[in-house]
Amino acid sequence: MDLQNNKEAVFQAVEEAAERANRSKDSVKIIAVTKYVDCQTAQELVRTGVTHIGENRVDQFLEKYEALKDENLTWHLIGSLQRRKVKDVIHLVDYFHALDSVKLAQEIDKRAQRVIKCFLQVNISQEESKHGFRLEELDAVLPQLESLKNICIVGLMTMAPFEASHEELNQIFDTARQLQKELKKKQLKNMPFSELSMGMSRDYPQAIANGSTYVRIGTAFFK
Repeated sequence: MDLQNNKEAVFQAVEEAAERANRSKDSVKIIAVTKYVDCQTAQELVRTGVTHIGENRVDQFLEKYEALKDENLTWHLIGSLQRRKVKDVIHLVDYFHALDSVKLAQEIDKRAQRVIKCFLQVNISQEESKHGFRLEELDAVLPQLESLKNICIVGLMTMAPFEASHEELNQIFDTARQLQKELKKKQLKNMPFSELSMGMSRDYPQAIANGSTYVRIGTAFFK
């Protein structure tokens, strides 16, 4: 495993995908998802120039944060978060990518000591196994979130099915982009909806083509 070469290959591929979409390379942030590796390997990856770190689980997030807290990093919690664990981690999080219920939002608002940047998770593919708001729920949900003072909804997050075809990926990601544009126009309080978190190692080129501003890449760094 050559982390330096892998990092350069990932960053080059993301830059090329942005260029194909007539976007600047700076318009896409790369989150290195380190759930597959130990703290030492994560630290070695950081030393290649990675500055955004993402973890799925609270325990792994806390472990990596403790090991890398002296590095100048932006921390992303990208997996589901149980309400009982909010108090343990939310003060360390820069971006939370999986806000999937009003009750979770209320718990974050209660526990946070500062404004937390959150992505609203939407289940566009309507998979039973995936978390996230259904599109038809949003009109009822947004007014409840708008009143929370310690949460800023910076954008939407969605995931495509693992077995999705190229056409299905484009449809899912384009739906997210159109929804993001509609919500941004509403100019809701504490909800700029300026960002899109979508795309992983297997499908980030299609996500970037459809406007993703944050891609969550794990396996491509550690192959």
